[in-house]
Amino acid sequence: MINRTIPPPIKDAIEFNLELKPYTKHILNNGVQVYAIDAGAQDVLQFEMIFYAGNSFETKKAVAAATNYMLKNGTSSKTAFQINEAFDFYGAYCTRSCSNETASIAVHTLSKYLPELLPVLKDMITDSVFPEEELSIYKQNSKQKLAVNLQKCDFVANRLIDHYLYGENHAYGTVNVAADYDALSTEELRNHFKQYYLNGNCIIFIAGKLPADLFDQLNKQFGNLAITTKPSVKSLNDKRIIAEQKKYRVQNDENGVQGAVRLGRPFPNRHHPDFTKMMVLNTVFGGYFGSRLMGNIREDKGYTYGIHSYVQNHIDDTSLVISTEAGKTVCEATIEEVYKEMKLLREELIDDEELLLVKNYLIGSILGDLDGPFHIIGRWKNIVLNNLDEKYFYESVSMIKNISAEELRELAIKYFQPEDFFELVVV
Repeated sequence: MINRTIPPPIKDAIEFNLELKPYTKHILNNGVQVYAIDAGAQDVLQFEMIFYAGNSFETKKAVAAATNYMLKNGTSSKTAFQINEAFDFYGAYCTRSCSNETASIAVHTLSKYLPELLPVLKDMITDSVFPEEELSIYKQNSKQKLAVNLQKCDFVANRLIDHYLYGENHAYGTVNVAADYDALSTEELRNHFKQYYLNGNCIIFIAGKLPADLFDQLNKQFGNLAITTKPSVKSLNDKRIIAEQKKYRVQNDENGVQGAVRLGRPFPNRHHPDFTKMMVLNTVFGGYFGSRLMGNIREDKGYTYGIHSYVQNHIDDTSLVISTEAGKTVCEATIEEVYKEMKLLREELIDDEELLLVKNYLIGSILGDLDGPFHIIGRWKNIVLNNLDEKYFYESVSMIKNISAEELRELAIKYFQPEDFFELVVV
């Protein structure tokens, strides 16, 4: 019998052995790669088609996002209403998203309705017509949303810091203005659609309770299309040219009482050995609620409700960014405190208790990502799209568990030098 007066032993997260459930890989007749996770207690699944059709591939600003958004806005046989009705009838929902390199279309549905929904998806990625009236609505809504957002100092700051870190001709640094939406035409969207969807590069990710004949269904609907999966895809617009000036102070609202603070510097991508190490150092610094930046600038100084630092999750170039909003009278003081925390990490070793806490937090976060098929396929998607493999996962876990305080101090000396950071305050 269990003695309930004695508490059970507490096991640190770093003591757990983490295992990433392997995927099943299938290649359709046209070469499209399918990554599948068959798991879960409920008869639901998530199906996602990812095309290399993001901002990096557009020849004119705003075209990629508009094309992706309007995949749901009409084909030669279905109106936008009829497409939405098709998903609603089966209790499913369809989402689109466009990022710097990729654009996706995804469906969440009960597993048994997948055969009814795949033809709708096929219609959207092969026969979208981009009706003029729907494009007109998209333009108007986009301009209205932009006008509202441009009044917000945090939105302006996010645009500008990327602009400084990458340059105006880089997909990560370009920004859209109202005129870019006005200039959109159905012909440009159709051309982008033809090149990067109809004849583009696609990868499929699917997870959940999968039908036994899944791959037969996918081959039937998509296996004879002109799409394929090529081993490597080069973006069109990827030359990084960082700004020469390092410090910027921008007045966006003369009556503003709050400022948006952004500090950033270039950083290597996931293929560099320092990337995963920085996940640990950044967590200590500003990567979670218990971080040093939060303890100092939120809890001690009371300058902000929240401050965080992160390494951008881009496929090619990346940057390390510190982000917060604070009262305009304390923005400069906030920047100074950030630099003080950098200095401490350069000069002093992180003590054993704090380092163990951060390691447990990171391993615990990974454990959460291994719970359920949708989380697992998300982890695999990140690995596949970054041209990595499962070795990267296990090496990352091992590094988190074993990295020393001295290694982190050396990393701070290398990357936490104030003169390397762009400073931006938008009020």
